[in-house]
Amino acid sequence: MTNINYLINSMPVAPLKLIALPGCEDMAKTIDRFLVQFRQEIVEANPSKEKLYGYAEKTFLADCECPRFGSGESKGNISESVRGVDLFLLVDVANYSMTYQAFGQTNHMSPDDHYQNLKRIIAAVNGKAHRVNVIMPFLYEGRQHKRTGRESLDCAMALQELSSMGVTNILTFDAHDPRVMNAIPLHGFDNFFPTYQFLKALLKSYPDMQINNKNLMIISPDEGAMSRAVYFSNVLGVDMGMFYKRRDYSVIVNGKNPIVAHEFLGDSVKGKNCIVIDDMISSGGSMLDVASQLKERGAENVFVCTTFGLFTDGLEKFDEYYEKGIISKVITTNLIYQTPELLSRPWYATAKMGKYLASIIDTLNHDVSINKVRDNTLKINKLLKRHR
Repeated sequence: MTNINYLINSMPVAPLKLIALPGCEDMAKTIDRFLVQFRQEIVEANPSKEKLYGYAEKTFLADCECPRFGSGESKGNISESVRGVDLFLLVDVANYSMTYQAFGQTNHMSPDDHYQNLKRIIAAVNGKAHRVNVIMPFLYEGRQHKRTGRESLDCAMALQELSSMGVTNILTFDAHDPRVMNAIPLHGFDNFFPTYQFLKALLKSYPDMQINNKNLMIISPDEGAMSRAVYFSNVLGVDMGMFYKRRDYSVIVNGKNPIVAHEFLGDSVKGKNCIVIDDMISSGGSMLDVASQLKERGAENVFVCTTFGLFTDGLEKFDEYYEKGIISKVITTNLIYQTPELLSRPWYATAKMGKYLASIIDTLNHDVSINKVRDNTLKINKLLKRHR
């Protein structure tokens, strides 16, 4: 474990428990396996910690369920005591594969359904936990983060609601706009980035990739992804380019203004490998357009790295662009549901996040600075040294 020296002499705030909401049980099992491993390593370095109640357990998972009535109504049940524990609730609001029965009909769970389940389990805790932490990798309603007309501010409302229910910390990844944390200024809101995991997955897929200014370039697909691209390019020591989206603001299609064209700003990409980095792939149309324009400008390979792969319009377009040689690899994390069809695609690779999440949970439970976990620079530099 990377932070073991940091945690050996630190005391946990309370016994640790992890609850997986319906739809993210597999990720929770992976996290639990790493937590058990981390605690064993710490106990070996500091045997006195084995005497702490609930510190070195065979599992930290607690079961829960949200059964449905025939009308579609539901309730939250926790099968064991959580009194006095440092409780972490893991929820995947983007898992549309989960279904439930209502009036004899099968319905797929929406983000709203998952969010309601989260509130049900928090209500079942009944304020008896020492601390409640919510891990929501895909931030609920994160795309509805600002008001441009007479419309709702769903993400801010959800954060305030969770805080009012007793949630101390909300942990998310690559929030669409992290400034939404201003809605709960007196509560914990931590936003993490999987930059190291992107690079690790990419180098595993392409071990011969040359990481230098002559052969590689980082691309921001729009203005919103600039900060991610700037960090990535700086830590790798390569140039960066960006596209900006020219939109038709007189028309609204599927809730947003359609993109008329992508305009490129930056040096020549001819003969270079390009890494396009963003927070999510929704339908994928914008990302594929960026990849096409990079290939037209002479890019050697186009690699797409996004935290969340929603693929709301299916995978066929990505298959087509891969066969044409426009995209070489698409990398997303396993923080949200991945279909078996996606995992079988030759153009797809997963940035695995289980160990990173376990490290975040372990560090927070010890109530020490999270910056040691948040900072990816040292890990990336070590990875680059091994690669070179």
